[in-house]
Amino acid sequence: MIAERQTVVEIHFVWIAREPISGLVGFSLKAREDLLDEPLPTMDVATGFLVVGLALATRSYAGMGFIDFSTPTTVGSSVPSQGDLNPYGVAVVPTSVGNLVKGDVLVSNFNNSLNLQGTGSSIVQFSPAGLQTEFAEIQADSLPGSCPGGVGLTTALSVLRNGWVIVGSLPTTDGTSATTKAGCLIVLNASGKPVETFSGAPINGPWDMTADDDGVITTLYFTNVLNGTVAADTGGPTVNGNVVNGGTVVRMTLFTPPQGLGVPLVLRTTIIGSGFAERTDPAALVIGPTGVGLSKEGTLYVADTQNSRIAAIPNATVRVKSAGPGTTVSQGGALNGPLGLAIAPNGDILTVNGLDGNLVETTPGGVQTATNLSPVGAGVLFGLAVVPGSDGIYFVNDGDNTLDLAE
Repeated sequence: MIAERQTVVEIHFVWIAREPISGLVGFSLKAREDLLDEPLPTMDVATGFLVVGLALATRSYAGMGFIDFSTPTTVGSSVPSQGDLNPYGVAVVPTSVGNLVKGDVLVSNFNNSLNLQGTGSSIVQFSPAGLQTEFAEIQADSLPGSCPGGVGLTTALSVLRNGWVIVGSLPTTDGTSATTKAGCLIVLNASGKPVETFSGAPINGPWDMTADDDGVITTLYFTNVLNGTVAADTGGPTVNGNVVNGGTVVRMTLFTPPQGLGVPLVLRTTIIGSGFAERTDPAALVIGPTGVGLSKEGTLYVADTQNSRIAAIPNATVRVKSAGPGTTVSQGGALNGPLGLAIAPNGDILTVNGLDGNLVETTPGGVQTATNLSPVGAGVLFGLAVVPGSDGIYFVNDGDNTLDLAE
């Protein structure tokens, strides 16, 4: 159930009586004090005539939380014809343009058919009824720009109103952290064709992303997880790497014209978060800041995976310097390696855990509620997206390579 904030208003009128009211020795006018931010004093009125009284009581109620799901259902398999595995990114199509259909869902795959991490190259498209088609198959040797290391599509996936699809690449050659490269952001048109790339500093292992889309101007917010991570990996591919506090959050403002009128252009790039914990991982390739979500008030929430924490970067839309690792909204408790992150319609923060099968709803004040999405537990959840106009979420299940729906 979507919890909507509502204002309760009570108005009490007392009319003027021009004649004395026989037998009235007093009149108490009192607003509903349980609804008032401040109690209204009682007003006693003597006989003779009544005065006009008005009480206005208001209060905002957050209502119930967003989580109220039945057993999740499978929308469809995320495996395309060429066999890519390990679905990561999830994004809902906002408008119908080209091959993109409003309400459809795009999913990016991180692994190839041999299940090597950082080698996936496909984006699949689902209708709400479960029909799966291949939106794009991205070949490194045919990219229209630089992408150091090639193609390995991450959770950083956004679909814009003007039909542009932007996806992050954190590539490897053999599925291990030792061969990871900085990668890039790949821009595709509404037909699934790559038209340009964004690479170079401060892009270094783009891991997850959200977009604030105003049509011809779009602001991307994405995390990077390769700032010093590989250099700190001194134990080899079978053990966890040393933790370094190098993870960053980047704000990138783009000019995003309609299809056929040019390609997106980077206007400005600013590092707004830094010092997030990151490390290599033999199972997950790399651990670092992952999901990001922008509130209506302009606060960017970040899933600090390594520290099982949700961080807040205030004034994310306008700040001109880094907020460091942000302020802690909530840490520990039900948060257990949070990965994907989305903002619910009621303003709460939704995250899925990498170390168990739980979805956690956290209020901006830090109160947590958890529900299980997968009985398999650790290692199967990653990206998620809120179903538009609904009280549900789409999420990927890495364990069986599917897109699932909980509502």
